[in-house]
Amino acid sequence: MSRTLAIRGGTIIDSTGTRRSDVVVGPDGSVLAVGPGLDADDSLDASGCVVAPGFVDLHVHLREPGREEAETIESGARGAALGGFTAVLAMPNTTPTVDCAPMVTEVLELGRDTACDVRTSGAITVGRRGKALAPMAEMVRAGVRLFTDDGSGVQDDRLMRTALEYAGSLSHLTGGRPIVLAQHCEVEALSEGSLMHEGRVSSSLGIPGQPAEAEELMVMRDIAMSRLTGGRIHFQHLSTAGSVAMVRAAKAAGLPITAEATTHHFTLLDECCASFDPVFKVHPPLRTDADVQAIKQGLADGTIDAIATDHAPHTSHDKDRTFADAPPGMLGLETAFALANTELDLPIEDILALMSWRPAVIAGLDPVHGGPIAVGGAANIVVIDPEMEWVVSGEAMASRSTNTPYEGRKVKGKVRHTILRGQPVVVDGDAQR
Repeated sequence: MSRTLAIRGGTIIDSTGTRRSDVVVGPDGSVLAVGPGLDADDSLDASGCVVAPGFVDLHVHLREPGREEAETIESGARGAALGGFTAVLAMPNTTPTVDCAPMVTEVLELGRDTACDVRTSGAITVGRRGKALAPMAEMVRAGVRLFTDDGSGVQDDRLMRTALEYAGSLSHLTGGRPIVLAQHCEVEALSEGSLMHEGRVSSSLGIPGQPAEAEELMVMRDIAMSRLTGGRIHFQHLSTAGSVAMVRAAKAAGLPITAEATTHHFTLLDECCASFDPVFKVHPPLRTDADVQAIKQGLADGTIDAIATDHAPHTSHDKDRTFADAPPGMLGLETAFALANTELDLPIEDILALMSWRPAVIAGLDPVHGGPIAVGGAANIVVIDPEMEWVVSGEAMASRSTNTPYEGRKVKGKVRHTILRGQPVVVDGDAQR
């Protein structure tokens, strides 16, 4: 295609501020003009809408390779685009694990022509088994900038120290960009056999619970490891008030630490599990109201840098088992902005920062993603109607799975258009790929 595209009538919000302006993007994937009254070969209406850099999700499970019946990279990318994401970071807990350069290349190839820029993380340890370091240097050369054993925390203290030191030596392969180790914080000796948060609700239901300390002890250890090695740590899906407090103190001390929170950890409570519906089973578990309020405060004051989805599709065959037997996880890509816009008492500018330019920096994707909407910049853009109300339906989503905990919930804020590399991949809420 050689046609230009105008996004007309919207309010631009990016890291440089807010202004009313039209945007013209070119077929080369760049912004050609920003200003009033612009024309182009084609146009998209953004009247009453916010025009922003596309969202970046630091934490998605796209299941491919290995569990394509639940999700493929193509279907996940389509759902991401419908949710306003122009880039997502896939987790490595596929089958086989993304723990070597050929696996990295396979995931990137599968995502090449999809509706979203699909990047992948790499496993810290071989097979995510926590015994030996994966070949991180070869994965960095293949394009990985963030490593995680997500689904499991690295239990061995010495191995985690070595991983941080090794990652710190690899920035020469990235032009000076830091390599980040992301941690799923969970001490398995305390969490083994747990199905939900340990507390009043789990006791009343007779369900084995995971104490908050299972997360907090590893957060504490890795803060100490970052202090010892100077290594960059990103804490995944923080879920407890104690974790938020420790990250806040570590940041105040100047340590190179970032953190994310998921939408479900600031919108749902452990009380939801009283229904015994496995759709509310997630890992780490839903916590108490005090924890939810702490997550919200952490998002508001900058302690938590990003909103992530931990998008985790499962087939109905798997999710419709008993609460004890069903796998943890829930869908998140298409509802993330609406939930944040509905549930968080934050200005839209702050929500966009948490979903776009701040996670883009953590992932090493800026300024291609999350960068200001300016002439010469990359045309990865989302157009949002922040006032539009809609009702969540798992069946209506692009995912191959339907396991949303928000079925039937009315939310406010809808993605209208998504532009990837100058091309519209979502127009008026309909996927184009």
